[in-house]
Amino acid sequence: MPSLTWRKSTYSPDGSNCVEIATTPTAIHIRDSKNTGDLQLTIPSYTWTEFIRYAAGGGAS
Repeated sequence: MPSLTWRKSTYSPDGSNCVEIATTPTAIHIRDSKNTGDLQLTIPSYTWTEFIRYAAGGGAS
């Protein structure tokens, strides 16, 4: 797997205590910013899109 570029939300007040994501063409990788060496969750891109839509108040499609 190629090296991932991780980023945090700009809403994280001091850049800590947040989740980080790394995107690839087919998947989103999610990890805890406090434990970057620990496990990460990988989900299909379309699942992330549905989650963001739901979290933004758009409901399930």
